[in-house]
Amino acid sequence: MGQTWSDHLDLLIRARTPILWIRSPEEERIATLLGEGARRLGQRLLLRWDFIQGLRGLPNREGEAARNPLAALQCLDGLTGVQGAILVLHDFHRYSEDGAVCRKLRNLFVSLRQHPHTVVITAAEWQLPRELEECITVLDLPLPEPDAIRALLMSIAQASEQPLAPNELEQLAHSCSGLSEQRIRQVAARGLARRGRLGSDDLAEILEEKRQAIARSELLEYCPSEASPADIGGHEALKQWLERRHQAFSDEARRYGLPLPRGVLLVGPQGTGKSLTAKAIAHGWAMPLLRLDVGRLFAGLVGASEARTREMIQRAEAMAPCVLWIDEIDKGFGGDGRSDGGTSQRVLASLLTWMAEKSSAVFVVATANGIERLPAELLRKGRFDEIFLLDLPDAIERRTILDLQLRRRRPEHAIPLEVVVDRSEGFSGAELEQTVVEAMHLAFSEGREFGEADLIGAAAQLVPLARTAREQLEALKQWASSGRARPASRRP
Repeated sequence: MGQTWSDHLDLLIRARTPILWIRSPEEERIATLLGEGARRLGQRLLLRWDFIQGLRGLPNREGEAARNPLAALQCLDGLTGVQGAILVLHDFHRYSEDGAVCRKLRNLFVSLRQHPHTVVITAAEWQLPRELEECITVLDLPLPEPDAIRALLMSIAQASEQPLAPNELEQLAHSCSGLSEQRIRQVAARGLARRGRLGSDDLAEILEEKRQAIARSELLEYCPSEASPADIGGHEALKQWLERRHQAFSDEARRYGLPLPRGVLLVGPQGTGKSLTAKAIAHGWAMPLLRLDVGRLFAGLVGASEARTREMIQRAEAMAPCVLWIDEIDKGFGGDGRSDGGTSQRVLASLLTWMAEKSSAVFVVATANGIERLPAELLRKGRFDEIFLLDLPDAIERRTILDLQLRRRRPEHAIPLEVVVDRSEGFSGAELEQTVVEAMHLAFSEGREFGEADLIGAAAQLVPLARTAREQLEALKQWASSGRARPASRRP
């Protein structure tokens, strides 16, 4: 069995790590975990300090050092003897720029190696001063594990004198995966206030809590989708591959030994259905679709982009199982890393490491219009489960797309399409849709129903991307034909 987070915490404290930064906003959960650790490590003292309430945990010194961060650090000076202490400082990162506080922390880094005391600073984010970078050990607090979630839900249900049935407990625990302990307690409190007990009726409330977490984020957008694979014209090879990957999310696949799917990179010219495919995957798999705005990852402050990437990953995992759609990834990571001090390269490295090592059911769908700006490490085998080229549709696919677009607007249409298909060679799916819309405009302006002649006329007026960007499309096909990407369509 691998080392747990609590084991790692105990090891750091036993090794007399002077100053720990536990990176998480969950103060009460941290205090609980540290209290359990203090008991495991020989009844160490657990002290807590915040700016308003001061020191807590020492008899006759309650409230000491209120509104005085430097005095909070000095309280360890008077603790002698063999009994160790853990001093938890809340919001203390706000005072680290003060010269005296910074100097005291550096002094403690040296002196606490001789004493069984540990300083623990809790903060969700902290831009470490350069002087403290070598003094602070960072420990990320993961979201609650399934066993911890079950135990928490059981304790809440038992306290309400309405115990959960085993199947209800499993359903709720699975749905709460990815929520913080505080959020789980809030959802449970609302369920108890509304119905007097926890149960399967709370599943919708849990999903809404996850959606609210996404809404509070500046990085991710929750995208409801009604698209289905049937709305995609062509790309049969891609559809079949996606169906196989969908099966790999099942419990049977875990028992078989299959890992959770990582994701897919969709490359192709504009209008070939990349965005529609991302939406169809989420809807067809009955998973939430989260769209990542890559540009918002790159914040102005040094180190903030990496922090935002961690936040994005945590929020995506909170919605698992879900589809994470990284739209136009080539624009986000296709620049020169030297121009931004290497920020984009560090963010990309963090993203790729997570994709390779993640154990959560987050399926990444990245889309790109071209490969000339994509970094080589993104295209390396193993980053995604597969890379697909979505090419311009052939004649059979053009007919399918035109028929889909027409039936969406005229379910019983009987318009012959042979000539339109022939006249639309080189059109993308989006351009074929625009052809139908333009034909409808032509007929509507004359107060009549549209027909084949209107479609032919609309196609003649449109200049497709295949003509205006011929060189880029040829280069993309040549790159894919070298074996670096699979074709999304089956063609002779």
